[in-house]
Amino acid sequence: MASAPADAVTRPAEGPATMPEDADPALWVIRDEDTTIYLFGTVHILKPGMTWFDEAVKDSFDASEELVIEMIKPDPAEMMKIVNELAIDKTGVSLRDKLTEEDRAAYEAALTRLNLPVAAFDPLDPWFASVNISLIPLMRSGYAADQGAETELLAQAAARQMTITGLETPEQQLGFFDNLPEEVQINFLNFTVATIDEAAEGMDQMVIEWANANVDALGELMNAGLEDRILYETLLVNRNITWADWVEQRMEQPGTIFLAVGAGHLAGDSSLQAILAQKGLVAERIEY
Repeated sequence: MASAPADAVTRPAEGPATMPEDADPALWVIRDEDTTIYLFGTVHILKPGMTWFDEAVKDSFDASEELVIEMIKPDPAEMMKIVNELAIDKTGVSLRDKLTEEDRAAYEAALTRLNLPVAAFDPLDPWFASVNISLIPLMRSGYAADQGAETELLAQAAARQMTITGLETPEQQLGFFDNLPEEVQINFLNFTVATIDEAAEGMDQMVIEWANANVDALGELMNAGLEDRILYETLLVNRNITWADWVEQRMEQPGTIFLAVGAGHLAGDSSLQAILAQKGLVAERIEY
């Protein structure tokens, strides 16, 4: 990463990271004479009771006049309309009929273990099945979408009447998945099925790394399912490039911004900070 020395983002030498009593996720800042943009990596779903919105994170947020997140969710009815337009298969071929015999057997076995009908996602695209199946074991182990970092940030922003900006529309964000080649979508689904029994444990480890600001370890875990080059470029790299352009343009305007995106976007060789560094914008790690 371009913004922090290697020893600032690795695990402690004494052994694997454990959940701290008080989480201190990684935070960066980009500054010029009249503009400040804080970069904060989020986890979209968390378990209730985690303390992280304090210290440098809260101080940086309180100093900001605008919150920027990946996407502002529309009301549930509008979101359902968008999902129906994008997620329902248009070919008329059942999802399970798109799988090989071996993959179909594994898929049906996974749904059975999750107490779902094997035909539950038959009319839908593979990407939608993958995303939703992956969430089920997490929810059952105590994670909740309304406990994610964005939820807290949005509540704080609303209370302070801050400007809230989305980098992407819902159609764009879901479209990244929907426009993937079907073969890539199926590989993504097969990966989800193969790892479903370890999903909750894997999520626990991601949150531990996030809470300890172990950026590299977190990035490896969060992007583990993106080995496919098209998937990696579509869901991570290309979006980071677009967001870096947004940051570059926003630095031309005065003000203080708190930009919060998924923590996986702020780790690794293709991180948002690395792309910004190529533009001459150095994100400095805030140690706290």
